[in-house]
Amino acid sequence: MTWQTSLRQIDLSRPLVMGILNVTPDSFFDGGKYAAPDAALRRVEQMIAEGADIIDLGGESTRPGSQSVSAEAEAERTVPVIEAIVKRFDTPISIDTSKSAVAKLAVDAGAEIINDISGLRFDANIANIAADSRAGLILMHSRGEFGSMHTQPVVGEIVPEVTSGLWRSVEAARAAGVRDDAIVLDIGIGFGKTLGQNLELIAKLDRLVAEFRPFPLLVGTSRKSFIGKILDDAPPDERLGGSIASALIAILNGARIVRVHDVKETVGALKIAAAIAGEAKK
Repeated sequence: MTWQTSLRQIDLSRPLVMGILNVTPDSFFDGGKYAAPDAALRRVEQMIAEGADIIDLGGESTRPGSQSVSAEAEAERTVPVIEAIVKRFDTPISIDTSKSAVAKLAVDAGAEIINDISGLRFDANIANIAADSRAGLILMHSRGEFGSMHTQPVVGEIVPEVTSGLWRSVEAARAAGVRDDAIVLDIGIGFGKTLGQNLELIAKLDRLVAEFRPFPLLVGTSRKSFIGKILDDAPPDERLGGSIASALIAILNGARIVRVHDVKETVGALKIAAAIAGEAKK
């Protein structure tokens, strides 16, 4: 399986690690740490050295209770960092945005993937930007508007809900001219799902893999609140073990990409898992 972006064909024969870089003042785990361009660039260099396959850059927090920012403010935070990254590194850059204006500026600056948490619901023109630039496109399942994504009424059956929502996003992307080989799907862990539903989606990921066989699946569990709830209300900085465990299980169940804050630790865990799996095949 491969993923076609505007600049390359990404090999997905092994699971990939997408490193999170939030250049925001208010993200739930690393808000404010990398808001300055120099700090962001140092963090990118560190993640690449630790084994990150992709860098996912976000300029707007989507944590519960966060406030939306203007496209201008989001672009001011992200575009200079993208320009600096592509001058120094060849690692694929993803822009985490649900605004087409930001996506256009980001791909013009050198980003080759657009990561849309709304699955084209907030701004359908993102699909046109992806089609015109031939950027890779991540479509995530979520419900509600920006301010209500985390407070939606609970749905009874989460797997059919995610399945139908992702198919709607895929069809919208196809209608705009986005090719199937450019699309990756994200099941949207933590976005309008209960603790049990988050666990169910990871546990039954193989069903979604079978449903969406042409499309690689991405899973992002890193430091999220469902992990804290299981670990006796542990705060975000005490959720590393749970993040790694959930990422490994997601990969065992068919995820091709995991989106993480802790690149070094996740890459190390994947190496151990691969070594053990290799011995089992002998």
